[in-house]
Amino acid sequence: MATDIKETARAVEAAAVMGLLPGRPRLLALGEPTHGEEALLDLRNGLFRQLVEQEGYRTIALETDCLMGLVVDDHVTSGSGTLDEVMERGINHGWGGFEGNRELVRWMRAYNDGRPASEQLRFAGADGPLEITGAASPRQALTALHDFLSARVDPDLLPCTAETLDRLLGSDARWTEPAAMTDPAESVGRSPEAGELRLIADDLTALLEERTPHLLATASPDDRDRAHLYGRTATGLLRYHYWMADTSPARMTRLVSVRDHMMAANLLAVADRGPALVFAHNSRLQREKSSMRMSGKPLQWWSAGALVSARLGERYAFLPTALGTIRHRGVDTPPPDTLEGLLHALPEDRCVIDAPRLATALGGTRPTPRESPWFGYAPFDPAHLSHSDGLVFVKDVR
Repeated sequence: MATDIKETARAVEAAAVMGLLPGRPRLLALGEPTHGEEALLDLRNGLFRQLVEQEGYRTIALETDCLMGLVVDDHVTSGSGTLDEVMERGINHGWGGFEGNRELVRWMRAYNDGRPASEQLRFAGADGPLEITGAASPRQALTALHDFLSARVDPDLLPCTAETLDRLLGSDARWTEPAAMTDPAESVGRSPEAGELRLIADDLTALLEERTPHLLATASPDDRDRAHLYGRTATGLLRYHYWMADTSPARMTRLVSVRDHMMAANLLAVADRGPALVFAHNSRLQREKSSMRMSGKPLQWWSAGALVSARLGERYAFLPTALGTIRHRGVDTPPPDTLEGLLHALPEDRCVIDAPRLATALGGTRPTPRESPWFGYAPFDPAHLSHSDGLVFVKDVR
């Protein structure tokens, strides 16, 4: 068995990854089982550089706010803002402070310097403007979409004026109230104003589609792409706020489903621009249903990766990452009967495994699922092995 596993292992390089796939995928999804470990960010950065230089990839998408990500994209393409400002404003969850993310943005800016726009690298946030504690106001997305259309279409076609939009939105603090995450009564998502805004957002996005021939002639591709981003973000945020105000047993399932649907829509838009690498948690990118327990109740929903895979087929490839140890988090040597334990016996510190071939080598012997003593690390589910295109393994995260 050890010999069979060793034969499936290769260095984590672009050529080895592409060798596992039937062709160059439109979206290559690299998963991580925990956030914030610099060793994984370093591995991601190295792979992305090779994909750029050897395979023609031009975009990377991270599991961060899609609207804030525009700040990063502006910096890497035009040099606007300082690196410190961009990392503070452009990547949420506090991840702008990770050195691996700073190095990624720094390298992308240096790569783009002096290159024509058609050859430049692009950055995208894949997630919605959401945090564990709540959701953003739809103001930025709605007003930006309204401004875009106001400058290019007959004002009589717009569903409302900018003043009406501002009045209906009201104070942003109403939308971002942290208590609404646990108490539906604190949410404004089902207020009369929110209901009107959902209709307005729908009308604005429909108008954006209806005027496509005119907008092709009057707006740049980047401006059109951003307008569509504003449209799907506004409608997604208003849908999310609607379900925050729900009191039924379906509330949390709907919230996590809406979030992954927003991420899937962003990833499909990224894929439309050309081959891209997306980096997010394994659970957000997997093809299987996602599950978790919240307040003692089980939740199940389809992840962003499952939704994108259903649309793109073989043009979507998924490589989750499994880890051996994270000793500074109390995650020690994995038990030998787990998948991580089998891989930990390999001589390589980092490798990419032919996952379907490994599943065949294991036959009917399914490794024992690993349990983590630290809540921030989710071990790889061996039942997902045959549905992954490859598996990246890092022996020791230091």
